[in-house]
Amino acid sequence: MSSNIKVLQVIPRLGYGGAETGCYDIAHYLPENNCKSFIVTSGGELLKFIDKEKVKLIRLPVQSKNPLLILLNSVILIGIILFYNITVVHARSRAPAWSSLIAARLTRRKFVTTFHGTYNFSGKIKRFYNSVMVRSDLIIAGSNFIFSHIKENYSEFLKPSKKFLVIFRGINVDYFDPSTKLEYEEKKLLEQWEINKEKKIILMPGRLTSWKGQELFIEAIKLVKIELGYEAFHAVILGSEQGRDLYKKKLLDLREKHGLTNQIKFIEHCKDMALAYKVSDMVVSASIEPEAFGRVAVEAQSMEKLIIASNIGGSNETVINGKTGILFESGDANSLSKKIIEALTMDEKSIKLMGKDGRENIIKKFNVEKMCFSTYSEYKRLVN
Repeated sequence: MSSNIKVLQVIPRLGYGGAETGCYDIAHYLPENNCKSFIVTSGGELLKFIDKEKVKLIRLPVQSKNPLLILLNSVILIGIILFYNITVVHARSRAPAWSSLIAARLTRRKFVTTFHGTYNFSGKIKRFYNSVMVRSDLIIAGSNFIFSHIKENYSEFLKPSKKFLVIFRGINVDYFDPSTKLEYEEKKLLEQWEINKEKKIILMPGRLTSWKGQELFIEAIKLVKIELGYEAFHAVILGSEQGRDLYKKKLLDLREKHGLTNQIKFIEHCKDMALAYKVSDMVVSASIEPEAFGRVAVEAQSMEKLIIASNIGGSNETVINGKTGILFESGDANSLSKKIIEALTMDEKSIKLMGKDGRENIIKKFNVEKMCFSTYSEYKRLVN
């Protein structure tokens, strides 16, 4: 039966986010299991890595929230579904999900959605717009936190005939493997960052946006410096402002205000994130709002790095506090500063053991092969 399955994934853009990399991974996993794989998207950085011999790529403006474009996209999707005889339509965001829902219903194809985030709403109209993600035959939540969020906010749309389950997002543990990085690569990256490795490096990755907690991180670094009385480490905030110029300026002003200009460095982009983790001594994820999954915490553990993360959202599921990482009180700079000091003063043996346990945790629960196999298995069950 599997050889007859043709899966069309619809996603706004193929960038480097969790939803996008998950789409990319499954798209290339399916052909290895005798399934046909299709992606409809508007563009994105990952397009250049798509294996065109394995995955059929179709460009459509599915990122648009314009109602007329959503309807037009649904008409085009109907044509694609019928022409290629698509079996399963899998939507990964709300605007394309509306187009996909219409197309799947009119062509009587199976419809799947993955709920990647909490999708905030302040009124009935926005809540109705979000509800498209639970109007499918199969609803996939990326974490137990998202599963609970859906049940709490969209229970009226969850009917017994629909299947609703958790499939944890996964990462490529072969890519995020500390043994694959060479010493000369590490030295080259540190030279680019203009950092001398005589001090420990604290890395905070993530796009520059207020809910990721960069302000909290800077406040915590100030408290650590006051407690220790000297600059005991380098701190690197790694991420692009993505047009949020005012927020970037606010962070730079805060760094200067606390006298941390020499200690905190802003790096806009790093092509090799595994290498960025490798050169660091510890990693911080300071989100002040719940992460749906929290890739930083998972990637850091896979790289055997000590992770300090907020005790909310996905981090509670991926980090085993005191064993594979350290959790701090979300939104509390004082709590974060204490955990950073705890990590800075931890003996090397304990750090290595935590790193080893962290990687084993990710390989066992959050690797990309497990995610792809679970999704593929659900496709088969749905079609059968």
